[in-house]
Amino acid sequence: METIVLREDFIKLGQALKAAGLVESGVEAKEVILDGLVKVNGKVEVQRGKKLYDQDIVEYNNETITIVK
Repeated sequence: METIVLREDFIKLGQALKAAGLVESGVEAKEVILDGLVKVNGKVEVQRGKKLYDQDIVEYNNETITIVK
């Protein structure tokens, strides 16, 4: 499980996937999100620019990212 500590009020979903090392690039992040392979708080999310806040949980490829302030 990966934890991302917010420096601002939020981080965008595509950025979080990259920051956690689960994708290599923004293009790859966009593809996996649009393909419906990423869940935010248990629901499939297809918006790459989805804002993630404190305590949000992202799931992709059997990995989990927790967002903390």
